[in-house]
Amino acid sequence: METIFVLLPLALLIAAIAVGLFIWAARTGQFDDLDTPAVRILFDDEEPRPAPRPSTATDDSTRRVLR
Repeated sequence: METIFVLLPLALLIAAIAVGLFIWAARTGQFDDLDTPAVRILFDDEEPRPAPRPSTATDDSTRRVLR
């Protein structure tokens, strides 16, 4: 009987914490968009970069390489 006096308030405390965390998560928008994270992997992260153009420098070192 003594263990009920310990376990019952402990269980009520844990349940109250869980309910409080759920209410906090619902108010801060944690459950607003459940579909986008699942398909985010399918979206491109960034636009592809264009290929760099070859330089058109005409100094002596470039002329030697191009000959």
